[in-house]
Amino acid sequence: MPEPFDIVTPETIREGRATDAYFERTVETLDHAGKNPHVVAEVTADQFPTGEFEVFAGIADAARLLDGCDVAVDALREGQLFDGGPVMSIEGSYLDFARLETALLGFLSQASGMATNALRARRTAPDASLLSFGARHVHPSIAAVVERSALLGGFDGFSHVAAGELLGREASGTMPHALVIAFGKGNQEAAWTAFDEAVADSVPRITLCDTYSDEADEVLRAADALGENLDSVRIDTTGSRRGDIRHIIREVRWELDARGREDVEVFVSGGLDPDALRDLRDVAAGFGVGGYVSNADPVDFALDIVAIDGEPAAKRGKLSGKKQVYRTDDGGHHVALAGTESAGEPLLEPLLRDGELVREFDLDAAIDRASADAAAVDFA
Repeated sequence: MPEPFDIVTPETIREGRATDAYFERTVETLDHAGKNPHVVAEVTADQFPTGEFEVFAGIADAARLLDGCDVAVDALREGQLFDGGPVMSIEGSYLDFARLETALLGFLSQASGMATNALRARRTAPDASLLSFGARHVHPSIAAVVERSALLGGFDGFSHVAAGELLGREASGTMPHALVIAFGKGNQEAAWTAFDEAVADSVPRITLCDTYSDEADEVLRAADALGENLDSVRIDTTGSRRGDIRHIIREVRWELDARGREDVEVFVSGGLDPDALRDLRDVAAGFGVGGYVSNADPVDFALDIVAIDGEPAAKRGKLSGKKQVYRTDDGGHHVALAGTESAGEPLLEPLLRDGELVREFDLDAAIDRASADAAAVDFA
């Protein structure tokens, strides 16, 4: 039998063994002392609004982790933008969820960081087709997290096959340089034609046109080889050879138009971030974005006790007392003590009651929510 991969299993995560050692010591100590206080604990990144909004993601996995624990949980909706204050509140006996903190924060932190960058890319190139190409940069066990986060931020599709099976969406993609190289230098037409003959009619005919020679030259050769079957061309020239990529894409577009191939779109990939998207969004129809999303910095969430046995309690630097957060009419984010009157729409809503999930997760609705909220708060 092959050796197993270095992957913590779902069972290990659910059982609370995917935890930091000091939580094990905490549970041992509280058990020894006969203490199990009733607490309110909140997940926050910043105590007060900072003006820097981020996208709340990972909540579906977090809910699955807490499902069955005898706790009450309120949380933002998936795709909601936040700016300070809690994104989740957990109330119950501390020992019922103490061991789960490490995994809980991991589910929320990484997905929220990726979704935030995906939304920033979408807002930068609002009219372009965006595909997530970043799964290759992360551990394959979290590929579906990458792709779901990309979709949540407004991407049109993604490349990872197994993630597509898990999410119920078909993966996108056409050909790598390896396919062209396999046919040998100077035989690019053979590779493109074989691809056209082999794949299903539903697969867009997008040829990779920068393997061996000048991009404009390969594009025109692809147009001749595939004729009317050609839908798009992809330019993936590495940064070390790229030069003025905007000029290259404009030249490709010019040469296609000069030959009456306005129908062929130009798709660009390779090391793209918002600055590159901003520079190219008027000359390319679509982009493959990889590491900018998959390698996004996680949101620095923490879980802190803010009330114990009904009384406000928090460590230094944290705001004590159970809270609610609100979206104000002017698109602001407001934090207030729970139970006090405050203007705006309350955003923390029931997620679990008595250990049972009371919310359904709809990715399409979450995508719409993120887009609408981004417009409301003028996210950039």
